[in-house]
Amino acid sequence: MKVVIALGSNIGDTNSHLHHAIEELGKVISITKVSSFYKTEPVGGPVQDDFLNAVLIAESDLDPLDILVAMQEIETLAGRTRDVHWGPRTLDLDLITYGDAIIDEPHLELPHPRAHERAFVLGPWLEIDPEGVLAGKGQIKDLLEAIKQ
Repeated sequence: MKVVIALGSNIGDTNSHLHHAIEELGKVISITKVSSFYKTEPVGGPVQDDFLNAVLIAESDLDPLDILVAMQEIETLAGRTRDVHWGPRTLDLDLITYGDAIIDEPHLELPHPRAHERAFVLGPWLEIDPEGVLAGKGQIKDLLEAIKQ
């Protein structure tokens, strides 16, 4: 199944945090593409430093909840705490899509409920998947264009 994951970091050595996360994710899923790293302003939450963001595409036969658990373990190993909603973090990993799956469960909502509103997800995704589609929302290029207007 095609998996899209967004990565972000705005505490400490953000570049190293993203590289390490990609390395660790590669032990769990088969990464096929990784975007460039983008410096972006935080969206929502308290005043905080800019983020370094990226998106990767992978293939996996794992259940999406198992991927989510692995992602949360990688965040924890990177020193991620969840003290402030949308606050600064050493590492933030978001499962954006799992194929065309539409899931609405307490611990997992797919596609990610705000991905279509976030240029820091759509821009890097478009770089590595120009024909990408967000299930139920449309083509990535159209979604990105709509929020840039």
